[in-house]
Amino acid sequence: MARLGFIVNPVAGLGGRVGLKGSDGAAIQQKARALGAHPPAQQRALRALAPLRASHADLQLITYPAGMGEDVARAAGFTPEVIGELGPAPTTAADTRRAARQMQAVGVDLLLFVGGDGTARDVCEAIGEQLPVVGAPAGVKIHSAVYAISPEAAGWLALDFLQGRTRGFILAEVMDIDEEAFRRGEVQARLYGYLRTPAGPRWLQGMKAGSRPGEAAAQAAIAQEVIQQMQPGWRYVLGPGTTTRAIGRSLGVEKTLLGVDVIAHGQLLARDVTAHELNALTANYPHTQIIVTPIGGQGFIFGRGNQQIGPETLARVGKDGVLVVATREKIHRLQHRPLLVDSGDPEVDALFSGYISVITGLREAIIYPVRPA
Repeated sequence: MARLGFIVNPVAGLGGRVGLKGSDGAAIQQKARALGAHPPAQQRALRALAPLRASHADLQLITYPAGMGEDVARAAGFTPEVIGELGPAPTTAADTRRAARQMQAVGVDLLLFVGGDGTARDVCEAIGEQLPVVGAPAGVKIHSAVYAISPEAAGWLALDFLQGRTRGFILAEVMDIDEEAFRRGEVQARLYGYLRTPAGPRWLQGMKAGSRPGEAAAQAAIAQEVIQQMQPGWRYVLGPGTTTRAIGRSLGVEKTLLGVDVIAHGQLLARDVTAHELNALTANYPHTQIIVTPIGGQGFIFGRGNQQIGPETLARVGKDGVLVVATREKIHRLQHRPLLVDSGDPEVDALFSGYISVITGLREAIIYPVRPA
């Protein structure tokens, strides 16, 4: 019988919808809850287990108590073996590290963990490259290549490995950023190590790649094209990124690099909004367009770093209300892989299946495939 280790970081993703750029540390978690945030980790963990449960595979699920895996495992229909202990206080990074070490000690064949880049760092620190692992994405910032493109993809990759359909491994990069610098609009990424991950290019997202210095002129051309298409009286939602920031600069607007901003009549209406604020600004406003750029190297247009644009807003605006902008270089680096949507609601993600127009320059656009992650 295959033995699958399962760890959930219950606070992963807590800061995403409220625009906090991460969830690391007790102070940020407290602030996120004060803003009305609810962590998505439990629901995304359920989605990760769904392929494993549906397969009726002969496996033993080994997990940690309560919110670190047991609750979700039982809700998914498993009868898990629960190891370790948790105190009454909220879970911490130390709990994740201890859980990973104990999973290794009891001899699991594969560790499936649910979280973000901070969780991947903790697992890497605890076990290094000694144990096969797969990450199910639930965090705010997911730059690390150990993660699958969606929770379901993580479950399928785990199943493929446990049933012998995937035999090779890659050493997947574990990346994380300085959250305090990130909140100031500075991206200071660091490679922390590698985790041994089953080779499954169909399922894995790859490492985030940043914009290159030579793309500034292309971004300026894209900005000109977008501004020429803007309509009087519309509200425009600008997602994070250097390409969307170029649009703000061309308008004379101080666009945040890593936040979601709203523009109306060529002026900044709201800066660095939360999901709740964005809903309020667009709920009764029929002429709204969302402008986003893909995550470099990964292709996500929703669900990575812009969780403030939630499924409620996307369902209301619809696919026709979304404008994607990207330099030709960024599209080329995708190597024909589709753009991806992981909003947190699979029904909303499905609305984006098919093709979407991508502005790549002045009077220049391409039609590119897009699908749910």
